[in-house]
Amino acid sequence: MSDAEIPEAVTWPTNGSLTLEWVDHLMTAFEWCSGNLPPTDFPSLMPVPVFDSLVLTASKILHKEANCVRIDPSPLDSTVVVVGDVHGQLHDLIFLLRDSGFPSQNRFYVFNGDYVDRGAWGLETFLLLLAWKVFMPDRVFLLRGNHESKYCTSVYGFEKEVMTKYGDKGKHVYRKCLGCFEGLPLASIIAERVYTAHGGLFRSVAVNLPKRSKGKKNRRISFNPEMKSLSLGSLEELSKARRSVLDPPWEGLNLIPGDVLWSDPSMSPGLSPNKERGIGLLWGPDCTEDFLKKLHLKLIIRSHEGPDAREKRPGLGGMKEGYTIDHVVESGKLITLFSAPDYPQFQATEERYQNKGAYIVLEPPDFDNPVFHTFEAITPRPKVNPYYDYEDVIDSDEELDFSRNDVHSADEGQSVPVFHI
Repeated sequence: MSDAEIPEAVTWPTNGSLTLEWVDHLMTAFEWCSGNLPPTDFPSLMPVPVFDSLVLTASKILHKEANCVRIDPSPLDSTVVVVGDVHGQLHDLIFLLRDSGFPSQNRFYVFNGDYVDRGAWGLETFLLLLAWKVFMPDRVFLLRGNHESKYCTSVYGFEKEVMTKYGDKGKHVYRKCLGCFEGLPLASIIAERVYTAHGGLFRSVAVNLPKRSKGKKNRRISFNPEMKSLSLGSLEELSKARRSVLDPPWEGLNLIPGDVLWSDPSMSPGLSPNKERGIGLLWGPDCTEDFLKKLHLKLIIRSHEGPDAREKRPGLGGMKEGYTIDHVVESGKLITLFSAPDYPQFQATEERYQNKGAYIVLEPPDFDNPVFHTFEAITPRPKVNPYYDYEDVIDSDEELDFSRNDVHSADEGQSVPVFHI
């Protein structure tokens, strides 16, 4: 589309049913808008009522899905495309979709989270993916990343982006996005062979509470899950976790969402608290083997770590190619997948990382032999100002201050101190 061909404003279909033409128009309009309209004019292209209809429709679908969605790729010639972090890099996402082929009856998509923050077009990126979800709900699966949270979006730009683009309606739009984030599933299992999640594995939170004494009905029983040794959790525990939280708790009984979204692999054996991040776990190759063997799986595909994070992780590969194979064990492999090339969009250092992005295609009949596709960033990117102080903000989400006054415990609704477990 040329600069002269201004796209029409997006309207919601009268029957509420999206079509491929509608989604394609949305994508083309967002792409044009990013380079030709100031951010404050965004509502002229995507009016608030259309935003409301899209997010409400998508939220209803997402909230009905299980914590761990099971994907059975059929018909027999189906493929599954797995995508890692995209972080508001709209043009790279659009290239990926065109390069791998749009979702269709025989092409499934699983997105591993982190749609927003850092990049300048997080809102467009998230809305485009919601549109694909609404159009093909049983072919497109959107999982939650750690950045789909109140805390991260208040630090890394998404909240300010929304407020800039929607002005006096910004608070309304931001709240609707947060509500939608809460509905995103945590993980997926593809063809009974592949587990995907943003961060990775999670602990068991099984609690054996002692029987209450007679006459002591009001006696409180305190429980600290750190008091017992850590062990891997089960899919049953994952299915029962409460994911509808603005920020995953880092203490209490509902720890599984935080683990799934924030944990990282390690080359050291065992399961331990992720002290660098202050939330989640570190797990070694032995845990990868145990998880795969117990669930009869062949692959774990997770995301969460870009080139900035990986340069600080001794023993693990860098993210120059957009993916790394972190653990190779008897039962299979652990892969980290990152789909945002030349990340982050705004870099304070003179030398950019210049990493490639990657996506994975899983093919029949077994879907456990990943085919990697790497790609360079789309250049030049439209000129735009960042929505966060990228020179001062923490580079790779380490040691986040969850005790900020405007961040609340998802369980209690009040501020609580951070525990760097």
